[in-house]
Amino acid sequence: MHRVTGRSAGSNLIEMSPSDSYNDDVNGYYQDSPSPGSLHGESEIEKQQQSKDLVFLRDGVRRIDFVLSYTEEETEGRPGRKRELYEANLVKIGLELETEDKSESEDGKTYFLKIHAPWEVLATYADVLKVKVPFKTSDIEKKNAMRMSWLATPFRLPEHIMYPEPDYFTATFNKTKSDFFLIDDRDTFFTPATRNRIVYYILSRCPYTEDEYVEKDKKGIKRLLNNGTYTGAFPLHDSRYWTRYKDPSCERDRYNLYQHWAKFSCFFKEQPLNLIRKYYGERIGLYFAWLGFYTEMLVFAAIVGTICFLFGLSSYKDNEWSKEICSDEIGGNIVMCPLCDKKCSYWKLNMTCNASWQAHLFDNVGTLFFAIFMGIWVTLFLELWKRRQARLAYEWDLVDFEEEQQRLQIRPEYENKCTSRKLNPITQEAELVFERTATDLVGKLFLCWVTVFFWISLTVSCIIGVIAYRLAVYAAFASFMKDNAHLNKMGSSITPQLATAVTGSCINFIIIMILNILYERVAVWITDLEIPKTHVEYENKLTIKMFLFQFVNYYSSCFYVAFFKGKFVGYPGGYSYMFGQRSSLRNEECDPGGCLIELTTQLVIVMTGKQVWGNIQESLVPWLKNWWRSKRVRAHPESLDSRWEQDYNLLMSGHLELFYEYLEMVIQFGFITLFVASFPLAPLLALINNIIEVRVDAWKLTTQFRRPVASKAHSIGAWEEILSGIAILSVVTNAFIVAFTSDMIPRLVYMYAYQPDGVVTMKGYINNSLSVFKISEIPLDNRPEDGEIPYWFSSSITTCRYHDYRYPPGHTNQYTHTLQFWHILAAKLVFIIIMEHVVFLVKFSLAWMIPDVPADVTDRIKRERYLVQEYLHNYEVERLKSQLSGNKDDGTDEDAVYSSLPTHEVLSEHL
Repeated sequence: MHRVTGRSAGSNLIEMSPSDSYNDDVNGYYQDSPSPGSLHGESEIEKQQQSKDLVFLRDGVRRIDFVLSYTEEETEGRPGRKRELYEANLVKIGLELETEDKSESEDGKTYFLKIHAPWEVLATYADVLKVKVPFKTSDIEKKNAMRMSWLATPFRLPEHIMYPEPDYFTATFNKTKSDFFLIDDRDTFFTPATRNRIVYYILSRCPYTEDEYVEKDKKGIKRLLNNGTYTGAFPLHDSRYWTRYKDPSCERDRYNLYQHWAKFSCFFKEQPLNLIRKYYGERIGLYFAWLGFYTEMLVFAAIVGTICFLFGLSSYKDNEWSKEICSDEIGGNIVMCPLCDKKCSYWKLNMTCNASWQAHLFDNVGTLFFAIFMGIWVTLFLELWKRRQARLAYEWDLVDFEEEQQRLQIRPEYENKCTSRKLNPITQEAELVFERTATDLVGKLFLCWVTVFFWISLTVSCIIGVIAYRLAVYAAFASFMKDNAHLNKMGSSITPQLATAVTGSCINFIIIMILNILYERVAVWITDLEIPKTHVEYENKLTIKMFLFQFVNYYSSCFYVAFFKGKFVGYPGGYSYMFGQRSSLRNEECDPGGCLIELTTQLVIVMTGKQVWGNIQESLVPWLKNWWRSKRVRAHPESLDSRWEQDYNLLMSGHLELFYEYLEMVIQFGFITLFVASFPLAPLLALINNIIEVRVDAWKLTTQFRRPVASKAHSIGAWEEILSGIAILSVVTNAFIVAFTSDMIPRLVYMYAYQPDGVVTMKGYINNSLSVFKISEIPLDNRPEDGEIPYWFSSSITTCRYHDYRYPPGHTNQYTHTLQFWHILAAKLVFIIIMEHVVFLVKFSLAWMIPDVPADVTDRIKRERYLVQEYLHNYEVERLKSQLSGNKDDGTDEDAVYSSLPTHEVLSEHL
């Protein structure tokens, strides 16, 4: 219903006379539309006999663009007063309101305020927000279908789903030139996504104070939601997702999205990106475009990774060093030194038989090839995504979005802090600025970054705690498995190292999940302290901090296993200790199969655990919440609950919901690139997860959440720079993993330089890679206790072996590194330099050869700009001729159309 009140002094929105804004000719409504009613739904006109599931006001003509809800029993009091003032100011701006009394709601206590934006409001704010609209049907022919395109037929969607709207040339809307654009019907000219974006723009800046008490911090729907004045604010879904309207003229984009996108049975189908963009806006559309493209590219990485894994599997029986470890003649006669003090005893090398075979699956020549391939793959992924993004930016009218709309995205929270104006040297317009004193600026920056480093230090401390746990319980596992005969029999399969690594990884994963909850709150709090100016700046600052937290949280344990574990152990006569020798926590040695298999274990547990937990959170939790909140609606889906009540029962989508979706995928991207040399099957696991992720996100968004407010974005933002940084770092990490974590370089050095028979073979490698230590020289504190000595150990055994390259006892340089150790170290460094330079050369060559914007897109952008200039010129010429001749056409002349409209006053301080 319409509410007519006086103008509020100091309002910072575009306002108009209510009487004129409701002119039937201007708004495009029928002359017999219902007259205004009273404040809370006491309408003088009876409700029409129509389904409440439709998205129109009671007259069945005016679309509901937004809904506000509140549950206060009495309208008197402070919250009620704020609400009355706020709604009165909305009416002064030109919005039309209609209230559903609580008696009409299902629970009997919730009011619903339905908001409609008439044409005059939409046209005014479309002009202000630089909304692009069609002015001419595109005359550029679509590319002919590729050869053999019939092969892709099973993956295609119907044409009307993929392309729900014709292809137009577009230009920025200008209200004074409305007849320049293709306006067939004013009620449908602006899409529902554009309409709810405009209305939310108004709601977020409308004050809730009286005329003489306008205060900057007393405005916006966010504050009213936070203080309980309203319980909800959301645009409506256009239909139910499980059934379509019988009336073919009614919109059913939500139903189409569910049928062709959100159902898991469509997992092999392409995504209807244009329909997603039309319904949810460009920002959400870009996320699903990026996620879909990332998933497509993972197919190639998964195929190559699987081939590399199969290569390791096929060469399983040709593994010469594993044969030597497992043989009774070699591995059965090699006595190894204790792996911990007191509780660990001497052991035979053939106990690690199974571990060595398992390690070969991932530690082979295919690992090197796959590491190089992924360095090239990640470059192709980023460069091809830039091209895909450029094409979408053109098709979705986002080419000049950054320049045109940056200043229109100023956050209301920033505006509230502004106290003065400053001339913008570019636009030559006075802009509101928040003046920070040097002390305040330095103090807040210091506080923010000290907090960041404190929480990063906390993460590192937790990782050190997990390492200390592994050191402390290793001896306990060894003693426990020795005392239990049935476990001792499985010693070749379940070693103390494996048990310690698995339990440590599980504990580390639990700590990661707990810290994530804290990090989210801390990152948001720190970013709020900085008071960023625009929404883009806010998200970029939050992105950097949040990713920094998550990077340390998720990857620090993998970095430890890959680059530190087993590298600073020492030797039996001079072991290194974590907190000094008094701590008795000896630095960890690698699993007998090598540190690479431990890195694989760590990666699988953390990556898989995160993905499984994330899918449970994203699918099961929202479903349970909605089921609990609206059991009756779920039990009787054909009930005539109103569209606004059905949506009110759904979960509210937070303003950072999409941010967390990006963060989840970028963290996964880091797992499959930074450490992929240790686990070639990681891209396959990521691919399976993402196929599920796309449909889970689609299902959740379409069925479990209220419709989010549409918003624009010209790119994926700061995530693009983060992905580029990960891509560069991944080349370095994989080179170091192959060189220092894998045993590939020592094997190659042995095979080509130290093979005693002069033949290119791995025979004798195990004996060559183990150093000798005299048992009698082992310090008493490091020797195993009497009860830990195995039955086969006798006094005739005088030496034990350990993994290192040191001179044997009796040598003039005993227990110091041999020349072979330095040769291997030099080979590792040379390998790193060569691999990095080769991969970086290919990466930068590909980046240079592949243009970021496709040539046909560049041509279409130029043609559209040319047409805009040409058509506007012709339009102005014809308009001038018409004015000079005095033959004005009432149907086309804009002055005649708007002659009855009042003068609008632009009071917006954010412009």
